[in-house]
Amino acid sequence: MPEAQESLPLNSVRAFVVIAREKSVTRAAVVLGVAQSAVSRHLAVLEDYLGSKLIQRQGRNSELTEFGRLFASAVSEPLDTIYFTAQRMKRRRQTDLNRILVRTSLPTFASTLLIPNIQAFSSEAGGAVVDVVTTLSQPTSADNFDVLITRDLALAEPSDRWVLLNEDLVCVGSPRQVAGKAIDIVTRIPIVSITSRPDTLPTWLRGMDIRPGDIKMGARYDHHYLALPAIAHGKSLLVTPEVLVRDLIQQGLLEVVTGTRTPSGMQYHAHAVDRSQNLDLARMFCRWLVRLCREDPVKPKSPSVASK
Repeated sequence: MPEAQESLPLNSVRAFVVIAREKSVTRAAVVLGVAQSAVSRHLAVLEDYLGSKLIQRQGRNSELTEFGRLFASAVSEPLDTIYFTAQRMKRRRQTDLNRILVRTSLPTFASTLLIPNIQAFSSEAGGAVVDVVTTLSQPTSADNFDVLITRDLALAEPSDRWVLLNEDLVCVGSPRQVAGKAIDIVTRIPIVSITSRPDTLPTWLRGMDIRPGDIKMGARYDHHYLALPAIAHGKSLLVTPEVLVRDLIQQGLLEVVTGTRTPSGMQYHAHAVDRSQNLDLARMFCRWLVRLCREDPVKPKSPSVASK
């Protein structure tokens, strides 16, 4: 058969993607439910088709070659999308085939960024339904959820993990309070505190090299989402993870005090648990969430408060 007409061995590509994910031919065979020799044959067929080695074995593990890493990066997401789409379009009786449950320990993240944008994912995933629950308790394998979004909770069970973002802290206030003002306003305007994140303000003060005694303490709120309306319409400032106020900044309802951004050292993660009944959809959701979190913020139009 002429080279231009050779059919791509899709089953071999699928087997290789699982090998790359599991870092083991043996574990890939277990995931695929086939004999290890069948996975090895698939690998050999694909390497012969591509004309290059994809993995190099080191003991029981299989390390990707440089070519293998490039190929896995290029085909993994499109292949997952193809399999998910095919499964979604099959005529089945299960009513929950296109539904996942997302659990998060970040209620303000859910209310300010996730839920306002979730319809975009639903449309992208062919009308998928995403249920969202928030809880601060440590997850267990007995809990019912497909995706976990967290900053500080550990997940002991097997899962695919994505880094969503590295958390930056900023000081924000209403545009009328902070527009055109220098950073020293943080020592003159009261700063509210969030009791569910007692670490935020001290971490920000250290990053800014400001002594606690140099600021004025304002009201206290349990969560950021309770404080945001008060900040947008009041006369206080709030130190908060920037991702939680991104949309409010874009809308011109809040403004960052110039020069107050500093890293907190925290990371947000998303996990698609292996036991999910809709694992392809859960993975698709996590990849979408990565794109959402890493979108470049749009600078809002500066309100003309000076002329009022």
